[in-house]
Amino acid sequence: MSTSNRLYDALVIGGGHNGLICAAYLARAGRRVKVLEKRHVLGGAAVTEELYPGFRFSVCSYVVSLLRPQIIRDLDLPRHGLEILPLECSFAPHVDGPGLVRWPDGARTRREIARYSQRDAELYPQFGRAMGHMSKFVKPVIDMVAPDPTSWNPFELSRLGGLGARFGGMSDAELSRFAKMMTMSSADFLDEWFESEVLKAPMAVSGIIGTYLGVRSPGTAYVLLHHYMGEIDGAFRAWGFSKGGTGGISLSIANAALAAGAEIETSTGVAQVLLKDGRARGVVLEDGREILAKTVVSGVDPHRTFLRLVGAQHLPNELVDHIRRYRMRGSSGKVNLAVDRLPQFTSRPGDGLHMRGDIAVAPSIDYLERAYDEAKYGRWSKRPYINVVIPTLTDPSLAPPGKHIVSCFVQYAPYALAEGPEQWPKYRDAFGDDVIDTLEELAPGLRDSILFRQVLTPWDLQQEFGLTEGNIFHGELSLEQLFFLRPAPGWAKYETPIKGLWMCGSGTHPGGGIMGAPGQLAAARMLSEGAL
Repeated sequence: MSTSNRLYDALVIGGGHNGLICAAYLARAGRRVKVLEKRHVLGGAAVTEELYPGFRFSVCSYVVSLLRPQIIRDLDLPRHGLEILPLECSFAPHVDGPGLVRWPDGARTRREIARYSQRDAELYPQFGRAMGHMSKFVKPVIDMVAPDPTSWNPFELSRLGGLGARFGGMSDAELSRFAKMMTMSSADFLDEWFESEVLKAPMAVSGIIGTYLGVRSPGTAYVLLHHYMGEIDGAFRAWGFSKGGTGGISLSIANAALAAGAEIETSTGVAQVLLKDGRARGVVLEDGREILAKTVVSGVDPHRTFLRLVGAQHLPNELVDHIRRYRMRGSSGKVNLAVDRLPQFTSRPGDGLHMRGDIAVAPSIDYLERAYDEAKYGRWSKRPYINVVIPTLTDPSLAPPGKHIVSCFVQYAPYALAEGPEQWPKYRDAFGDDVIDTLEELAPGLRDSILFRQVLTPWDLQQEFGLTEGNIFHGELSLEQLFFLRPAPGWAKYETPIKGLWMCGSGTHPGGGIMGAPGQLAAARMLSEGAL
């Protein structure tokens, strides 16, 4: 076993976007920082890889919405290669009828919705304004370190008071709406606004992403709001593609970190946190080498951090019990396709703006709830919710001329199969076939156009990307696992019971998505506390 002679101020475990952001901020502050990434490529789940000659895929994460604008500014990410291409349309194809498109043009969207309900067409702009207003109340919470409601520290009390005053400024109607969002299902919340299933179903799915819940499960209305807070260049509810694939985001952050003086090493897995006298002193790599540091920062999920890299025997029993109860429960998979021609949806044939946004296979609330019913009993959904994007229409550089990438986010695919998660490799192809069968009904001929197919189950996401139980957000985005409860009560400020060990991944406040806030907030707190 060899030990590096250099003592770093901070070692960051995991080269995902949050780990890279944390490293960049620490390096900008003059600290000696090194990032250790197990895979051969940076980005964690926000990565671009050439899986088939000439085709570069956003293998896991595929769109950007929550990336905090202050991070883009602070790290000058456009100068380091970041370019976001707008994703402005949402198309819900149907087997029968034209389906529904929500266009970037509000008047055109209202005419579209009016096909199904004149009342919904009139209410739709009001709903958008109401959600935007609610987002402005909640958005500051995702840009701040979560306060501790059990603390009598005057600073903590003042922060809680500030939050209380903010919500105290709401009108009775706003408070009522906020209370409903905290407790209702996304489907029930939308029922209070709209009557058309064609409209409600593709809107409701934002409430289930990152959860093992159905659209009628209480609490999913807040998740809908969480995803509604996306912004690019200050525009609420704006989504986009990263030019060059999602890995372009990670590489731009890595470039910013390198420019600030950070070191980055790939193909370097961490076996455990090196503990001496109850304090983190560095890491032990999988090859047996030791690297020493004043501080270790984990960008991996809470289960992996506490139960594998540290070990339960070194932690308070209460925290260990809570982390074991902290729900990972991956519920989604990914199917990536290389095709030799553009898919043709019978409800809207041909190319057009509707094909350049996201395509939601969500024909009705009942369809979505039936998909969830199968998952509850340890089966993947035979007819799942699928969110499809064709990034090559916006960024042709990702594939050879005339050919395309079809990216399919699929829910539900439960990690805990009835036969056991280790059986997923046996069923991987059957799961992929069901996804293709579902799409084939809407876009006949898709199957014959496929040149290459990659199917990622939650088991694959765990094995290849280190996501425990395949959870894309390092833990469910349910209310009892958010804010000062993420990942555990009393430990929501990025520090841990092990001195010198901090966390900065999506399993910390404010949660998952390519937002970068956990990495930024962890670095800010470490610097303010003089932890380095």
